[in-house]
Amino acid sequence: MKTLKIIKIGGNIIDDGKALASFLSQFAQLEGPKLLVHGGGKLATQLAQKMNVPVQMNEGRRITDKDTLDIITMVYAGKINKTIVAQLQANNCNAIGFSGADGNSIVSVKRPAKPIDYGFAGDIKQVNTKILEVLLHHNITPVFCAITHDKNGQLLNTNADTIASELAVGFAKHFKTELYYCFEKNGVLKDITDENSVIENINTETYTRLIDASIIADGMLPKLNNCFHAINNNVDKVCIGKPDMLFKTHSLYTTIQK
Repeated sequence: MKTLKIIKIGGNIIDDGKALASFLSQFAQLEGPKLLVHGGGKLATQLAQKMNVPVQMNEGRRITDKDTLDIITMVYAGKINKTIVAQLQANNCNAIGFSGADGNSIVSVKRPAKPIDYGFAGDIKQVNTKILEVLLHHNITPVFCAITHDKNGQLLNTNADTIASELAVGFAKHFKTELYYCFEKNGVLKDITDENSVIENINTETYTRLIDASIIADGMLPKLNNCFHAINNNVDKVCIGKPDMLFKTHSLYTTIQK
């Protein structure tokens, strides 16, 4: 059984043109089947401000009204996704851009409006890997943005970390699957001010202790919840850290364990 690498890159890489170009050059050279998931970076917020569309957030999560959905669809599924695909083609990596609507690959439902109305936010209900498997077997790399659909014509804004996790779980039936969350830190840190305080291994027991001690909090909580969802549903390997962990044998990063 082949090993499929599913890699999610965060906004900080997307926001930095040099960092993105460097990452994509290295990503293109990874051998074997691979799939890329990307977030939105700051571009959607900047465009919303230019268009005088209010940016509404709650605890770090974007509230997606109709105007905001239009903007993030243009930015995520358009500008960012196609720029990434074009750069991969320039690096001789044949890639195709995807939203969840393409190939009916990811079906979501609109999140309930209570206790907080997040607007057109989508919670994933189904991942369909068949069309993606065909592409992977022909050495074509799918590149997913953070947009899904509800099978009734409605696009939905969906967390990119969750998309990566659900895709990894879906593919685990057919591939040995590895999931990597790449962002600007070396991994999960004991001390947010110390880049070298990486917690190299986290299992369910230590995760609970780290939450109780408030070492893991805020935006790292949903990311790690997605990690544990994957590792508890037959994904073989889940790691968090800088992109270096994909390319260097002795890189520092966090590994998630059962």
